[in-house]
Amino acid sequence: MSQETVKAKQRVLVVAPGRGSYNKSELGYLHRYHEDKKSFISKIDTFRESVNQPSIAQLDALSQYSLKVHSPGDNASALIYACAMSDFMDIDRDKYEIVAVTGNSMGWYIALALAGVLDENAAIKVINTMGSMMSDDLIGGQLIYPVMDSHWRINQNTVDHLDSVIKTVNSNEGYQLYNSIYLGGYRVLAGDNAGLKLAGHLLHHIDDKYPMRLYNHGAFHSPLLGDIATKAKTILSSNLFARPKVPMIDGEGNIWTQHSTDPIKLYDYTLTRQVITPYNFSLAIEVGIKEFAPDKVIILGPGNTLGGPVAQSIIDVQGFGWRDKADFISDQEIQPKILAMGHKAQRKLAINSFGIKGV
Repeated sequence: MSQETVKAKQRVLVVAPGRGSYNKSELGYLHRYHEDKKSFISKIDTFRESVNQPSIAQLDALSQYSLKVHSPGDNASALIYACAMSDFMDIDRDKYEIVAVTGNSMGWYIALALAGVLDENAAIKVINTMGSMMSDDLIGGQLIYPVMDSHWRINQNTVDHLDSVIKTVNSNEGYQLYNSIYLGGYRVLAGDNAGLKLAGHLLHHIDDKYPMRLYNHGAFHSPLLGDIATKAKTILSSNLFARPKVPMIDGEGNIWTQHSTDPIKLYDYTLTRQVITPYNFSLAIEVGIKEFAPDKVIILGPGNTLGGPVAQSIIDVQGFGWRDKADFISDQEIQPKILAMGHKAQRKLAINSFGIKGV
């Protein structure tokens, strides 16, 4: 490799999406971009067939998107994994050096696959199993609420209000509400139905949109999922986990490296703390920016729901010199530092030339 080629290679942090990223506009994503991944997709569907679940190739090919069909965890998790992993395969390795990977919530399981902790067989087993855990009966739910101002900077008054509401809800017997995900300029809360309903009354309403209850989402990353964590460990063996081939950043901001990772500890974190304690995606992005100094951040598809939260997390620590939303937008127009592969124009900048199809 010539010295000129080495100089041109850019360092990238890769981010995997979580639940809620395969929506109406993403229907057909696998067909549009990944017709060349039929062997990989068929392996996922072979596993799903063995547990009597519908083919993701068929779900992706349906003529209409259905919340009832596409959003439940047993279908959404496998669809999102297939899209994200296929996008990861298309990243131009001659142009980009992947220095670390992370993910949001369910995206953590995908990140395990990206980093090589889980091989193809282990990845679909873990992702499909965790996504199907509440297929019969959801435990609690989630709502999302913005804690930023119009410039995408954290508003401390809103944070204080949200924290006060959580405290008030939990002071009532039989009501439960917890921080679930720190998502850039948003906070996701998890709770039982009573707790979420009371929070919906107590929180200031914003733009006739928030607080917003998330459809088909359980009380992820909260103590309410203690039984799910216990059950997961009885189904999934630690033998499925290996050491990562590239560094990973988890939902507590910890870095798991190739040489220092104990797969048993990684297994314990993934199926215990990661399930029942808050997932700090904002901190994961902060650590990625500060510790790995990437030139760009690539967000895997499907969709582009993480573009804002990633930018907001970077603005919060003034990464890339961004102080507010205006700085982010200005940079993106001149020379994008965030490339969302679910965004047609940005996708072209991330992939090998052979991967340009359907755009």
